[in-house]
Amino acid sequence: MAMMTTIPTPSFLSGYWQDAFQLKQHLQEFLDLDGQTIEQRLASGMQEMAELGHKDFDWEQATAFYREKVKEVYLFELGSWHLVSHDYIGNTLRLVTHYAQGRVLDFGGGIGTHAIAAALCPDVKEVVFCDINPVNVDFVKHRVQQLGLSNKIIFCQEIPAQTKFDTIVCFDVLEHLPDPSEQLLKFHQVLQINGKAILNWNFFKGYNQEQPFHLDDPEIIAAFFRTLQSNFLEIFHPYYITARCYEKLDNPVK
Repeated sequence: MAMMTTIPTPSFLSGYWQDAFQLKQHLQEFLDLDGQTIEQRLASGMQEMAELGHKDFDWEQATAFYREKVKEVYLFELGSWHLVSHDYIGNTLRLVTHYAQGRVLDFGGGIGTHAIAAALCPDVKEVVFCDINPVNVDFVKHRVQQLGLSNKIIFCQEIPAQTKFDTIVCFDVLEHLPDPSEQLLKFHQVLQINGKAILNWNFFKGYNQEQPFHLDDPEIIAAFFRTLQSNFLEIFHPYYITARCYEKLDNPVK
């Protein structure tokens, strides 16, 4: 019988295991809401986001949807997911901090959990938090300031031009893009030789269409996996999560 082993956790991640890097406190401060309201909004966050998606989401206006319409609803949807899936997210952070070094790109960084974890890594010099939702950006700026990480995290809505990264993380984002293959090629372009890209995706709208803003087109998904396999080599890791780690192939196929 195989023996279960305890996965080591870096000491600098202890704040995540205590209170998800003070997530509820930061939400309460940023939105100026009382604790009871925060708990209620977190409990309904996923349902609110699904209802908004059914009402307003259109693939031709996807960028505008995330930039202008989701507003603070997305904070609660993501916050709920991170709190409900605390151990799962914790293993994702273990994976990130195992490989993160140099300059890190957190693409579609959401509520900032992965960017914060990466910034705490002693081998990381700088984290670029990239997200098109201005509410997300302002919230994570607040979190970063409260945690004393302002000197290690910078913010943008697009990947900075002429910038290379030693590590790229992109979680729960690719399924929201109309052409995820194009984003993979962009990652390949900006990733340093011997750098690592840590990615996941969920091309599934849910059994009851609870995720209407997820891509599920079979042809686009097939093209995505062909692009992935032609441009990146997967690196094994032992964590039981959906995220995968890749290094780029020297001769990409477009």
